[in-house]
Amino acid sequence: MWPKHAVHFIALSFVISCPFAEIIANVSQLSRTTYDFIVVGGGTAGAVVASRLSENLNFKVLLIEAGSSNVGVTKSLVPGLFRDLQKSIYDWNYTTVPGTGIANRTLDYPRGHILGGTSSINGMAYTRGSRDDYDRWAQVTGDPGWSWDSISPYFFKNEKFLNSVYDGNSGLTPVSDPSAHGFNGSMFTGLPVNAMTIDQRVIQVTQELPSIFPFLKDINSGTPLGVGWNQASIGNGSRSSSATAYLSIAATSRVNLDVLVNTKVTRVFGTLNSFNFVQVADSETILKANKEIILSAGCINTPHILLNSGIGDETELTALNISKILHIPSVGKNLTDQPKVSVQYSVNSNGFWDTINTNTTLQAMAMSLWSQNGTGPYASPFSNFLAWSRLPDDSPVISEFGDPSPGPNAPHIELFPVSASSSATEPGLVGSMAAILLSPKSRGSVTLNPEDPSGPPAVDLGFYTSDFDMSAMVYAIKLAQQFYSAKAFNGYILQQLSPPPNSTVDELKAYIRTSTTTVYHGVTSASMSAKGASYGVTDPDLRVKGANGLRIVDASVIPFIPAAHIQAPVYAVAERASDLIKATWS
Repeated sequence: MWPKHAVHFIALSFVISCPFAEIIANVSQLSRTTYDFIVVGGGTAGAVVASRLSENLNFKVLLIEAGSSNVGVTKSLVPGLFRDLQKSIYDWNYTTVPGTGIANRTLDYPRGHILGGTSSINGMAYTRGSRDDYDRWAQVTGDPGWSWDSISPYFFKNEKFLNSVYDGNSGLTPVSDPSAHGFNGSMFTGLPVNAMTIDQRVIQVTQELPSIFPFLKDINSGTPLGVGWNQASIGNGSRSSSATAYLSIAATSRVNLDVLVNTKVTRVFGTLNSFNFVQVADSETILKANKEIILSAGCINTPHILLNSGIGDETELTALNISKILHIPSVGKNLTDQPKVSVQYSVNSNGFWDTINTNTTLQAMAMSLWSQNGTGPYASPFSNFLAWSRLPDDSPVISEFGDPSPGPNAPHIELFPVSASSSATEPGLVGSMAAILLSPKSRGSVTLNPEDPSGPPAVDLGFYTSDFDMSAMVYAIKLAQQFYSAKAFNGYILQQLSPPPNSTVDELKAYIRTSTTTVYHGVTSASMSAKGASYGVTDPDLRVKGANGLRIVDASVIPFIPAAHIQAPVYAVAERASDLIKATWS
């Protein structure tokens, strides 16, 4: 991954064609306070919903974003600088509570505080997961519209896939399956454009160990087991976010769509379980939705708003002196995310860009290339390949703890190999393999801070509160070691740095607890469930149970975490939800 860079520049000669109409900076500047639909949160899902609803010129739509506009934020466009946006004004800067499963450590938990939300600051990996993931959604919710076959058209509707030109000279050509992609959607996706020093070696692993790491033609075909070329939400060298894809001038110029930034929603309210009003911070203005309020504030902020609105567990609300409006105990519960550990090696490489992380001259050169024509290392995602694998069917881990995955097409583990780079903390060059547990059993929560319910919520990821997760991560580390022990890496891998080579299982567990981070893929904190179910927060049509005029459309409604990076599933949820809302009010 590219870490933070000390690059300073005055102007760009490479201009991104992404004009915007006027965006409203303060609630006092609104020309009206009553709309048909108010979408709370201008992130990955909210921008989609607002754009799609405003396609019907009879609908008056307001999109409210707590953060700033993305217009003019250059680093949100430069793929290689995405980490610079974290711990900045474009990040909510959340920190988790100490985790019992991670040696009582806290973790930074970036969430986008900018138009486009987390799609404007994330790592841009575009992966959908397994067909089994969505078929389980359909089964659990009783709605076949969430199945793989039903949701796939919405992936296509979102996606504008580009056949990028790869600059490698090794004879490799990134490949994909055209039948798995949409080419006329709103958001750019594509294959890698820059060769990395280990690309040829990764391909050789698939030839040397095909039974363990088979080559996968397309990671988004619905059966993602194997090693395939990474795909990312990047087009022509620049990030494609929900803001750039769905809130261009064509959308924001519509007279029936207002986009309001710098405005934090604190609660929704109404009468007799009907929710028509939105209250915002630092203003006496009350906004009204004649048809629906759509919460799209994300897996952390959506339950935060619900709880402050009196929607949640009655006992917990009463303890905080919040009047209960709707008793829905599942609000904020079952937060699910994917833990990550890294296996690091000292490596032998002479790649031109290997030292870019610590070399300001190379950083300036890379920025110059991107500024001129959107090329160079800053036009790339963090890795050119992703690998997915399952625990063996006869694994003692599954025998003892069960299998949390949805089916045989769904991987338990994701690996992504990272090429040589320099490090401020390690001498020489370092290569690594990130290991991610895709289907954890552990669950966390989002709750209000008793000292300040309106302030930052308490985010507990719950990592390794299930024994399955710890044992599966031990397996993931061993799988990463097996990948790099292939003959293909002879002469490249010098020594394993961490965890220490030949660590015992207990030593690996200790390493996992002290080094685990998160990939920021939180879901399920306001989950959909079947109509009439005693658990969950929304029905399958994403309407809040027992409420009128209130719907949720974001990552929080996803009932089980998919074996994926979360942006692609969220886009599909938002596209389908937009059609459901339109059909309701047609």
